[in-house]
Amino acid sequence: MGVNYSIAVAFRTVYENRCIQLILAAYHSAINEKSVSIDWNENDITAQLHEYIENNPLRIQWSISSNVEHHLPKDSIKKKKGFSDKFPRIDLRFVTFNKLEYKYYIEAKRLKEKDYELKKRYIETGIDNYISEKYPLGCLVAYFLEGNVDVTVSGINLLLQKYDRDPEILKKQSCNLHDYYYVSSHQKITIKHYILDFTVQ
Repeated sequence: MGVNYSIAVAFRTVYENRCIQLILAAYHSAINEKSVSIDWNENDITAQLHEYIENNPLRIQWSISSNVEHHLPKDSIKKKKGFSDKFPRIDLRFVTFNKLEYKYYIEAKRLKEKDYELKKRYIETGIDNYISEKYPLGCLVAYFLEGNVDVTVSGINLLLQKYDRDPEILKKQSCNLHDYYYVSSHQKITIKHYILDFTVQ
């Protein structure tokens, strides 16, 4: 039992890293091809990145499928006409099978240095949705569209401190896959944050 559990944990770790590699490879393709406009909506950017993910041969090699705007069914929502419109949606879902099914989710948010509302939304509909388990296992990806990344993250942290949530601030970590990688620790979970800087196009 212990050995099988260890194997499952190891497989999940590799799988999650592959999902991150796919989204980061898509980001680099978008930067290289200048295919994302900074005035786009969040869903526009996600759709463009998903196109690169779908066309990445590694996705096939790793047997990973993906889709955008995935419904997250809730037992608490009574099934009557229009019930599915009430389901929460998450921006990206990855799935693979290896005797068991493994899923990984990515919630995306736009960020700008001088936009207070976007920073607030990052916390309230990004971080908090993972904490409340509205969103399952996954990470947050920020589409950074204006200003300085470090200053913007400091702004998010100031908001968390304003809400008396000092232990939850985003802390920069080293990551061989991406420069702007942060981790935030919460009571029950740790959230990974990847900030995709589109100002460098």
